[in-house]
Amino acid sequence: MPPRTRTLRLICLAALTAALALAAAASSALGGPRAPRAHAAGAYLTGVGDEHTAMFSNPLYQQLHTKITRYIAPYDAAVRADELGKAREWITDAEADNEQVLVAFYHSEHTPTKLPSVATYQKDVAAFVKDFPNVRQYQAWDESNRGNIAHVLASPSASTAAKYYQSLRRVCAGCTAIGLDVLDAAVITPTLRYIAEFKREVRRLHTPMPTIWGLHNYSDVNRFQSWRTRQLIAAFGGQVWLTETGGIVQFGTDFKNRHGAGLTRAAKALKFMFALAGRYPQIKRLYIYDWSGGDASTRFDAGLTNAHDQPRAGYLVVCRQLHGASCAVKIASN
Repeated sequence: MPPRTRTLRLICLAALTAALALAAAASSALGGPRAPRAHAAGAYLTGVGDEHTAMFSNPLYQQLHTKITRYIAPYDAAVRADELGKAREWITDAEADNEQVLVAFYHSEHTPTKLPSVATYQKDVAAFVKDFPNVRQYQAWDESNRGNIAHVLASPSASTAAKYYQSLRRVCAGCTAIGLDVLDAAVITPTLRYIAEFKREVRRLHTPMPTIWGLHNYSDVNRFQSWRTRQLIAAFGGQVWLTETGGIVQFGTDFKNRHGAGLTRAAKALKFMFALAGRYPQIKRLYIYDWSGGDASTRFDAGLTNAHDQPRAGYLVVCRQLHGASCAVKIASN
């Protein structure tokens, strides 16, 4: 089962649920999704994001030979012994595997409904940066635009997100501080407003504008569409990293007890994901979420492997994208 953090944050994807089934049906009726045409010079690094250290020792993962990976850490991980231990084990294993680590900060596991003050955020993040001197790539807040979810977790306003971004730059001189990390919700108008407000606040704070932006384009990838990605890239106006993306196997009640169809559909979405990323020269990195799949009771499952660490059809898509026909594995049926 994914950590509680991942379960909580994926509640915000509820708007996807109804449309996913419709998109799959429409795609089938048309003979399958039509992948965007890639630009000739398209080139981006591919990695996998997850919070389980077992990923690094799995021979299937090692076969991918990826060089980048992403970890989500509570902003207060450095001052919480339990979270610091998890982060240290994960980052140590990633670095031993010669992976370049991108860390995205997120809400506290102890007080998820309360946002930290800017001063508290800066102090706790500074402690994390000091603890992990080899990590030089950070995101100030994971999926900051998803909005507050009552009694579950809190999200920063665009203005507060800009202040967190400023704080991150202050405590990690010379680091790569990614700009906003946003989710491409079904309706993107609020997200476009959020980006514009963030930029206004960054200017007001006299902080350098981000040159790299983070995007989670689950909506486009799993609907076999591209217009959200296109509009958000234009709104950012810089380099874009797809810091989370992937093919959803199961999400909520729509995909329960439909593992076979879900696996096939997720594999098609992953193929579309690669083609979509290759279409835009602004996209320089792609982090697939995630490695570890669940079972029939799992609310959100986009794993490349199942609950028994066996490869799914989506894994084969990724491996062949990276290494061609040399990838040959026996695919699991769940």
